[in-house]
Amino acid sequence: MPMFKTPFNGYSVKFSPFYENQLAVATAQNFGILGNGRVHILQLSPNGPVSELAAFDTADGVYDVCWSEAHDSLVIAASGDGSVKLYDISLPPINNPIRSFQEHTREVHSVDYNTVRKDSFLSASWDDTVKLWTVDRNASVRTFKEHAYCVYSAAWNPRHADIFASASGDCTTRIWDVREPGSTMILPAHEFEILTCDWNKYDDCIIATASVDKSIKVWDIRNYRVPIAVLNGHGYAVRKVRFSPHRASAMVSCSYDMTVCMWDYMVEDALIGRYDHHTEFAVGVDMSVLVEGLLASTGWDELVYVWQHGMDPRAP
Repeated sequence: MPMFKTPFNGYSVKFSPFYENQLAVATAQNFGILGNGRVHILQLSPNGPVSELAAFDTADGVYDVCWSEAHDSLVIAASGDGSVKLYDISLPPINNPIRSFQEHTREVHSVDYNTVRKDSFLSASWDDTVKLWTVDRNASVRTFKEHAYCVYSAAWNPRHADIFASASGDCTTRIWDVREPGSTMILPAHEFEILTCDWNKYDDCIIATASVDKSIKVWDIRNYRVPIAVLNGHGYAVRKVRFSPHRASAMVSCSYDMTVCMWDYMVEDALIGRYDHHTEFAVGVDMSVLVEGLLASTGWDELVYVWQHGMDPRAP
C-alpha cells in the first residue's frame, strides 16, 4: 500500500474533497515542540507510489490542515505560531501562503472548513478560543470564548451551516450556533481532556468525542445525559476520531498507543479493525469522501500511509 516519508513528524492528514488521489499532510519538526513545519500535498498513483505535488515550509510547526470546500486548490493550515495560513497549491511556493490570519495568541491546533455553506472555516487554539473566518477577510468574523482551557478541535455539523462543536482540555464539548451569543449546549463528556470530536455524517444529532481517558464516546445531543456508546480498546489517549462518510455507524480513530482503529458503534463488538503499522504516536487519520474504505494516517514516525480498510497498510 502507498507510503510516504516526511522529513518532520506527521500531525494531520486530509483527503481532498475534489480529487480522490490527492491529500494534504501537516508536519512539525522535533515533535512539534520547537522548530519548523511543512505542509505536503501528496498525489497517489494507481500502481503504488506516492509523489509530492507541492510542499510549503513554515517557520513553526503545522498541527492541522483542511481543504477548501469551494476551491480545489486551496488548503488551510493551523500553525504553532498562532497563525492560520491559506495556501494555493496551483501557485509556486514562493507565492505562498496567499494569506496569513494572525489573531490567536497561542498554537492553533485544528482547522475545519464549512461543508454546507462552503464559505467559512473554524480555527481552534490553545488560547482557549475558537475563531470563525472567511477566506476573503483578513480579520475573523467572530471569536467564541467559553472554554476554560485549550481547545483542541472544532468541527462543523455536516448538515447545518451554522452549528459546530468544540472539544477542550477543560473536559467539555460545547455545541455552538453562530447565530447565538453563547454555546447552546455543554456536554461534560469525559473526566479528562477531550482531544477531538466529530459529527456523524448521516445523523446530525450524533457526535463522537475522544479523550486522554483512552475512550471514545458517542452522544445523541437530543438526550445527552448518558452516551449511546462507549468504545474502549485504545491503550493511551485517543488523538483523533472521524466518522465514515460512507457508513453511518462506522468511525476511525488513532491514538498515542500507535494504532489506528476502525469501529462500528452500533454493534456489540464495536472494534472491527486494528492497524498497528505506526512505530510512534499515531496522531492524524482521515477517511476519503470519494473512495469508500480508503484510509490515511500519519504519526510521529514521519510516515504517511494510505490503504484500503481490511488490507495491511504495510503490504507492498
